[in-house]
Amino acid sequence: MMVDTLHAVYRRELTSYFQTPLAYVFLGFFAAAAPAFAFYTGRFFDTNRADLAPLFDYLPLLLVILMPALAMRSWAEERDRGTLEFLMALPIPLWAATLGKFLASWTVAAAALVLTFPMWMAVNYLGSPDNTAIATGYLGALLLSGGYLAVGQALSATTSNQVIAFVLGAGACFLLTMAGLPIVQSALGDGAPAFVSEFVAGLSALEHYDAMRYGVVSLPDLLYFVGLIAVSLSIAGLLIADRRGGGR
Repeated sequence: MMVDTLHAVYRRELTSYFQTPLAYVFLGFFAAAAPAFAFYTGRFFDTNRADLAPLFDYLPLLLVILMPALAMRSWAEERDRGTLEFLMALPIPLWAATLGKFLASWTVAAAALVLTFPMWMAVNYLGSPDNTAIATGYLGALLLSGGYLAVGQALSATTSNQVIAFVLGAGACFLLTMAGLPIVQSALGDGAPAFVSEFVAGLSALEHYDAMRYGVVSLPDLLYFVGLIAVSLSIAGLLIADRRGGGR
């Protein structure tokens, strides 16, 4: 019964993406932007290497913008249209509504990553790449997109304005991406306790993603992304539960 309920929400949300131009614009832009970053910004042909390093180098920057754009409508639209009360009045557990919305958006994100697979086939045609590292790179990109989507969904639950939800989501994802970079550690200064610097660095999604793109899949990295998704979706659920009778 619970699985059927989750599937119903998932199907409703996934269908709603393709009933508007949103999914088509998102997929089209991603399919064009990802190779553009790899071929031009990442100078794919100048590296003389048969791998997808230029693609995985710039994917986080692309995901920082596109995942919040995909997640911004999840709850903000429900509140803006006044359909949140109707949804909450249905015999649907809040966790099923939250998880169903997330899985639907994650499916669209996964489809966007699949659109870059021709590049994977191309590097195999041009040489002998490390396909294991490429596969783990895609796994990292999928988990990174899931983490950003969950964060975006949590922030979408705070407002009825999709633009505000996007700005908040993009800002939060940017901070998660930058947390482990040397410039951030330098900004903390030498006076910051070591545990503070380590904690901030540990929040970095980029650090855990980088390990996977180089072919290393470790339990701490997997737990980081699972934890980020679980915590963000829990926050989204709590925010909606708090507002379920409050209209916009």
